[in-house]
Amino acid sequence: MQLIKKKAYSRLGFMGNPSDGYNGKTISMICRNFFAEVTLYQWDRIEIVPAQQDRSQYSSLSALMGDVNLQGYYGGIRLIKATIKRFAQFCEANRLPLEDKNFSIRYSSNIPRAVGLGGSSAIVVATLRALMEFYHVEIPKEVQPSLALAVEAEELGIPAGLQDRVIQVYEGAIYMDFSKHKFRKSFGYEVASYTPIGTELFSSLYMAYRQESGEPTEVVHNDLRARYEGGDESVHKAMKQFADFASEAHEALKRGDKDQLHTLVDRNFDLRQEICGIAPLQLAMIHCARSVGASAKFAGSGGGIVGFYRGEEMFDELKGKLTQMGCHMVKPLV
Repeated sequence: MQLIKKKAYSRLGFMGNPSDGYNGKTISMICRNFFAEVTLYQWDRIEIVPAQQDRSQYSSLSALMGDVNLQGYYGGIRLIKATIKRFAQFCEANRLPLEDKNFSIRYSSNIPRAVGLGGSSAIVVATLRALMEFYHVEIPKEVQPSLALAVEAEELGIPAGLQDRVIQVYEGAIYMDFSKHKFRKSFGYEVASYTPIGTELFSSLYMAYRQESGEPTEVVHNDLRARYEGGDESVHKAMKQFADFASEAHEALKRGDKDQLHTLVDRNFDLRQEICGIAPLQLAMIHCARSVGASAKFAGSGGGIVGFYRGEEMFDELKGKLTQMGCHMVKPLV
């Protein structure tokens, strides 16, 4: 029996987020500390096996409420089902014949939920990789993020941008330019400009998260999207500034300017705070990191933070303080 296992890693939004959904620019990197894995093998029918996140039994009412607050109302099955549908439609539209065979598919994930690390998109990307291998179909790398985005944004109505999918497909670290003039059509999908960058300066990067302070990405992005489309001048201005931060960080990386990167990380968060309400627990994580001299910003939509530390002594102090707050902290494997 052919057993296919495919992974997609968590990701860290380093600079420019959340402008990726607003024709902005971002820098992201992969975080190999966490991943979603999909296992697929030939079967006599199409079978999607539920995972722990798809459970419907709870020990108590409070357990159910806690799970819904953290996970939302859905697990990963809808993501897999929508990915299969979109994959089949893509192959049909592009006249890519599929063998007449069925499969069983299941997933697992250790990516912390609702803290902005790309957990949902990782399931989609891993599923897409497994389907491509199973059916011997090659989809250009530049197209895969757009196809993965369509799964969530168009099939499931989940507000999202390309950033997560781009970095999970390409891995490493990527500078992304989503300016309108950078987009072009490929296999029926819009693709932008994705430039790999070196990861040497990310050796002094930390990432921390607190599961209790997380919230589904829709909570933040639905409000931002409504304000942007409603012509909110402060949001429009901020999105341009986020994009400028990413451009400046890209240049700083080229010349090895760690001090500038440190400053830009803080400025990115400060601007976000101007246009978004920040939950007290999330803000406390930022203040804690900055109190020891580290830079800090959200790694995604909230609940997880990322930034630079200066030396192992600062890292140890930072880890001690964040741990006391109930946070988990790691050095990202980029």
